[in-house]
Amino acid sequence: MRGESFLEESLAGFSGYLAVDELYDGPFCVLFIVDNHSYRRLAYAVLEHDPTKDDVRSFLARFKTTLDQLGLAVKGVTTDGSPLYPEALGSLFPGARHQVCQFHVLKEILRAVLHSLAKVRRQLARQIPQLTRGRPSRQKRALARKAQRVRQRLGALFEHRHLFVRRELRDTQRELLRQLGRGCPELQTLRAIVEQVYALFDRRCRTHTALRKLAQLRTKARRFKKLRRALRKLWSPNLEKALTFLDDRLLPATSNAVERANRRHRKMQKTIYRVRTRAHVSARIAMDMLRDAQGAARSQTLFALHAARRAPPTSRPRRRAALATVSAATCLSPKHRKAG
Repeated sequence: MRGESFLEESLAGFSGYLAVDELYDGPFCVLFIVDNHSYRRLAYAVLEHDPTKDDVRSFLARFKTTLDQLGLAVKGVTTDGSPLYPEALGSLFPGARHQVCQFHVLKEILRAVLHSLAKVRRQLARQIPQLTRGRPSRQKRALARKAQRVRQRLGALFEHRHLFVRRELRDTQRELLRQLGRGCPELQTLRAIVEQVYALFDRRCRTHTALRKLAQLRTKARRFKKLRRALRKLWSPNLEKALTFLDDRLLPATSNAVERANRRHRKMQKTIYRVRTRAHVSARIAMDMLRDAQGAARSQTLFALHAARRAPPTSRPRRRAALATVSAATCLSPKHRKAG
């Protein structure tokens, strides 16, 4: 099957929404275009160097040529926030919405929250009184008890740090966070910021409503100078692009479709060690995509075979009909059909 015919067959049920991403595999870089609804890989390109904006533009331009020949249009594109794509997407698909993957944006913000939490723990560690070695005297027992309390609190903050970035909390977990944040307004602010960030991606809102909430959140975070530098990801333009999906019900918020293709490629590279040249990598990806394209016919063949085996010996017509279905699905030659 030639690449053009394969792409035309793959675009038969084109949804209009794409996911684009790059995958680094040693000295190579693989660019993938995946249908973000059907999770079907549509096009790829293997490069022997790190991709540039010109490489991405030429790759997307070749794909757009096929779309124009078939009369198809792109309604939305989801990427991971890399600076390689905005210019090419804006020039080649001016009418399409550009969505930045929600998971990638949340990952950066939550990582900044955990970094801020570590900074707060370091500040609390400086409050531990310095004691001499040995058993404390009667005058220093109060300082020893204070040092023990601070160490226990630091241990609890480290052990339960994941509660500060969870989307949903039980009542017991909220009570634990309230106790950990007692006397430390920075900790209470961190959890409040995380809850407001999650609220931005609520599908019941529109983009303009979410942007207004984001402006209020930035104003609140600006008041805490100690946290503003650590939470500078809140001022990233990718966060605003990650809210584009709220105005389009069919636009996926994540690029999980193309991430699945990346995971599949990495799994292949772990099991097939000879795929280490550009020609072999390209051929292996093409073979894998062809196998996906034949998945429906393969399932139909397996179903017909199982139905024929389950048929009792007395039902000869049913078995012959099932075998005829298998022959038609597998496209056997007349010689092979007669032999079967």
